[in-house]
Amino acid sequence: MNKTELIAAVAEKAGIAKKDAEKAVNATLDAITETMVAGDKVQLVGFGTFETRRREARTGRNPRTKEAFEIPASTVPAFKPGKALKDQVNK
Repeated sequence: MNKTELIAAVAEKAGIAKKDAEKAVNATLDAITETMVAGDKVQLVGFGTFETRRREARTGRNPRTKEAFEIPASTVPAFKPGKALKDQVNK
């Protein structure tokens, strides 16, 4: 499912216009993104948690030349599914 299909599904399930559903989906994604950029996490009980995780700097190796190089530290987005979501997926 891509974003357009998600907007259509939200519009159908909520019984609203696609334009309104698009605004709602975009606002939700923007709010989640802004919260994660600020370093906080978003917990949706039963669905999961969106958060950021810190990756330390490490040494990588080019598989073709075996040459070592430094991979810089970074912050990456992460999603941890909630129990209810896991249960639904594993039915």
